[in-house]
Amino acid sequence: MGASDPIANYFGFDEYSTDYGRETLAGVTTFLAMAYIIVVNPAILSNAILFNHETGEFESETVINGTAYTGAEVVQMLTVVTILASIVAILVMALYANRPFGLAPGMGLNAFFTFTVVVILGVPWQLALAAVFVEGIIFIALTAVGARKYIIELFPEPVKFAVGAGIGVFLLFLGLQEMQVVVPYDATLVTLGNVLESPVAALSLAGLFLTLLLYARGVRGSIVIGIVTTAIAGWGLTLAGIVTPGVLTPPGSYEQATNDGILSMLLSVQYDFTPLFWGFVEGLGMITDDPIIFVLVVFTFFFVDFFDTAGTLIGVSQIAGFLDEEGDLPDVEKPLMADAVGTTIGAMIGTSTVTTYIESSTGIEEGGRTGFTALVVGILFFLALLIVPIVQAIPQYATYLALVVVGIIMLQGVADIDWQDPAWAISAGLTITVMPLTTSIANGLAAGIISYPLVKAATGDARDVSLGQWVLAVAFVAYFVVYFAVEAGMVVF
Repeated sequence: MGASDPIANYFGFDEYSTDYGRETLAGVTTFLAMAYIIVVNPAILSNAILFNHETGEFESETVINGTAYTGAEVVQMLTVVTILASIVAILVMALYANRPFGLAPGMGLNAFFTFTVVVILGVPWQLALAAVFVEGIIFIALTAVGARKYIIELFPEPVKFAVGAGIGVFLLFLGLQEMQVVVPYDATLVTLGNVLESPVAALSLAGLFLTLLLYARGVRGSIVIGIVTTAIAGWGLTLAGIVTPGVLTPPGSYEQATNDGILSMLLSVQYDFTPLFWGFVEGLGMITDDPIIFVLVVFTFFFVDFFDTAGTLIGVSQIAGFLDEEGDLPDVEKPLMADAVGTTIGAMIGTSTVTTYIESSTGIEEGGRTGFTALVVGILFFLALLIVPIVQAIPQYATYLALVVVGIIMLQGVADIDWQDPAWAISAGLTITVMPLTTSIANGLAAGIISYPLVKAATGDARDVSLGQWVLAVAFVAYFVVYFAVEAGMVVF
């Protein structure tokens, strides 16, 4: 890059041996891999807003600040909010942290927000948003003083080096499930899906085969090509009448496109999300009604989000080659500030916790190394704001091809683990396996962090474990006690 190019100089293209084409392609890849959140997050969070605590039922409409809104309008508001919260966090990541990571409201945490906090605990969604807001403020404060960086650096070395492979298996598992290659089965929980009976599995495997061949041949953009080709094929088979609408296309998208037309689709979004903001303001006033439950909810959001984000940052940074010899990410407080700011702003406008996405690894695999990649992701999220229904027309199984490909690539992290050392083998092995089996990055980290000092002590090497690592292990045990108490209904609002 020439010295006269201020944008390239700002993002450090020369330092990372990258260019506009590589970074842009990486940004497009990351966006396509995580664009499903635009559809999924509103679908999950709308249940919290539409849940009637008096009847215990999910209603088709709700009243916010005296005005009635249909379920469809609530979903559209949440769609806009999901995109806006993502843009805010991504801009901080791009312009302040200069890292190629995408952010959005986190999967898992949105389900916890809806079904555990609102439905099971009976906490009003307004108060739950206030809890997420307080969590974000705490994150900002801890990040500013370097406390989050210190805690992450306490992670045992084998855990740090195992996170990437653990996330890889996690991605593989998620991707294969969405592709219907892996399906539920009573006797063994999961089994191989029948490709001959499932059009989704058949088309997904064809798309995956194409993507892997292109990747093996070193074709740049192989993941994007695979996603787009598979999505087009799904729509083509539907339009040709070979499969029924809704099988290879998102539910309702075919009907809307054919009945209402493209222009109607573009104009069908409820962009006014201010009712959710005033709901958040109302939630702030509810904090004093039951401060103990509020603190419990804040603690749970904080703990899960903290370690989900930490695990994701370490895992994707390992693939990008950002980690130092100790497995730490230099200047980690900068990307951590991005999710803290995104969480705070997101809660104010109506969504659950914002976090760094493991799908960022797809863009990194395409060569993304700087904040320009994240900036491209942010721009695409903004464009999605203008064409929400079009983005929603991308089938999820097509985007999940990227997770399978990247999951395979991330398995290379196991080569950095000393499998001859019992403490390394046990803590790393648990980290890698518990993540996909419990569908939680935080749980995988917990297994590794708790087991490491115990094994070290059992082998007579307790002196190698720092006081901070013992404290971290005890903190995880305490978290699980609280979590299981909530799940068992021992804590009631």
